[in-house]
Amino acid sequence: MNQVGFTASTTTPDIGYALRAENIKKRFGDVDVLKGVSLQAGRGDVISLIGASGSGKSTFLRCLNFLEVPTSGTVSIRKESFDATDATNRSRSGKQKLRRLRQEVGMVFQSFNLWPHMTALENVMEGPVHVLKSPRKEARSRALELLARVGLAERADYRPSQLSGGQQQRVAIARALAMDPDVLLFDEPTSALDPELVGEVLAVIKDLAKEGRTMVIVTHEIGFARDVSDEMLFLRKGQVDEQGPPRYLIEAPKSEELQRFLARMRH
Repeated sequence: MNQVGFTASTTTPDIGYALRAENIKKRFGDVDVLKGVSLQAGRGDVISLIGASGSGKSTFLRCLNFLEVPTSGTVSIRKESFDATDATNRSRSGKQKLRRLRQEVGMVFQSFNLWPHMTALENVMEGPVHVLKSPRKEARSRALELLARVGLAERADYRPSQLSGGQQQRVAIARALAMDPDVLLFDEPTSALDPELVGEVLAVIKDLAKEGRTMVIVTHEIGFARDVSDEMLFLRKGQVDEQGPPRYLIEAPKSEELQRFLARMRH
């Protein structure tokens, strides 16, 4: 089991880890939203982030691929490190470096973010064709494979408005997989779904975990997080309040704050 929340004394990436975030801080105006959050994920690890709304979970997740640029701290993928200066570097090499990070760390949003005028197939093809410069025939074949993988082969020609919320989220997962990222991030992937649709999305994520995908998941689905995760972080007020194997955090929480949070989740 890999240690999570460890702050290394150097910013040199450890090649034994798929993802390392070191001392990530984020300030919006005068508000410190993240106060130094660190995380390490080994290859194939699934890490869940739990905590009350406003605890900094989603902000931290977005900092991992610089959709939110950290005020300070370092994110490392493979042998390459990224910090805030990379987001402000307007040189060609700087832009390419930031593009590499976002290709290697895929994101699945809670609100799907599909292109409404495109079919499911076109949504999944878009990134490989325009970002990876894959031939259209190759991208189409791969997109069809991925739609079949998430159980939507027969919906390839449907637009988002013709799909249920659960189906849209599964298309979004296929779209993220099409970029072949090293790490997948999920920002509360079931929070926008009707209760009866939650299970179909969680089933796809569980299958990805079984395949050995490295994933970081923000979720309020505590039972799901316990079943699928190798490690769990409980965030409170922009800091890691408690961390460890999910079984121990859920069955024997040490802090009163985590005890209260879990009690609320059960009701």
